Amino acid sequence: MPNQKQNNENETTTSGKKNKNRFAPTTKDFSEKVKSFIDREKHNFQGNLKTFAQLVTPTKPENHSSRVLIGRKAPNFKATAVFEKDFKEIELSQYEGKHVVLFFYPLDFTFVCPTELHAFQEKLNEFTKKGVEVLACSVDSQFSHLAWLKTPRKDGGIKGITYGLISDLGGKIAQDYGVLSDEGVAYRALFLLDQSGIVRHQLVNDLPLGRNVEEALRMVDALQYFEKNGEVCPANWEAGKKAIKPSHESVAEYLSESVL
Repeated sequence: MPNQKQNNENETTTSGKKNKNRFAPTTKDFSEKVKSFIDREKHNFQGNLKTFAQLVTPTKPENHSSRVLIGRKAPNFKATAVFEKDFKEIELSQYEGKHVVLFFYPLDFTFVCPTELHAFQEKLNEFTKKGVEVLACSVDSQFSHLAWLKTPRKDGGIKGITYGLISDLGGKIAQDYGVLSDEGVAYRALFLLDQSGIVRHQLVNDLPLGRNVEEALRMVDALQYFEKNGEVCPANWEAGKKAIKPSHESVAEYLSESVL
C-alpha cells in the first residue's frame, strides 16, 4: 500500500499534468494567436497606408513618363509623315540648321485638334519667313492622316494643311518626349528647337485646352532675337520692343522706364 508521501507526489504530478494541459498553449493555439496578430497588424498597416496614399495621391494619377527637355537635344526619330497627298519618310535630325516647331495633338477627326491645325496653317507663311519648319504629330496612322486631309473643313476636316503630319502609331515618339497621356494619346505639347536641335521652349496643355499660335510665333521671335543680339526678352516682349542686356544696370534701367 503506498505511503502518504507517495500519494502526495502522485497527486502533485497528476495536478501538474492537469495544470500543464490546462494552461500551456498547444501548437494550434499558438498558430491562431500568431495569425490573429499578423491580421491585426496588417489591417493597421493597410489603414495607415491608405491614409498616406490619400494625402499624397493627386486627383489624377501622375504620369511618370513626363519630362522636361529644355536645354537638351530633342529625341531623334524616324517616321512616316504625310505632306498633303504624299507619304515621306523623315528623320528629325534632317532639319538641323533650321528652327523647328514640333507640336503634338491627341487624335485625327476630333474637335479642338482641327482648329489648332488650321490655326498653324493660317500662320505658316510667317513661320516659313522666319526659317521655321512646322511639323505636327499624333498617334494616328499615315492613312488616317491622309483621310483627314481629304476631308473638307465644312465636314470637320483639315483639307488645305500643307505642313507635315507625322504618324506616331503606338505612341513611341510622344513617349520619348514625355507627353503620352494615360489614355494613350499625346497631350497638346509644343517644342521649339533651335538650329542645333536643342529644345529651347516647351509647352504642354491638357487635352481640352487649345494652344495660341501667336504665342508660338512670339517664342520664335524671342529665341531668334536672343541668338542674334545676346539680349534677353522680358515679360510680354514682342518683336520691335526693347530687350534687356544680362546685367543689373540694364534690368534696373528697363524697370524704371517700362510699364509691364
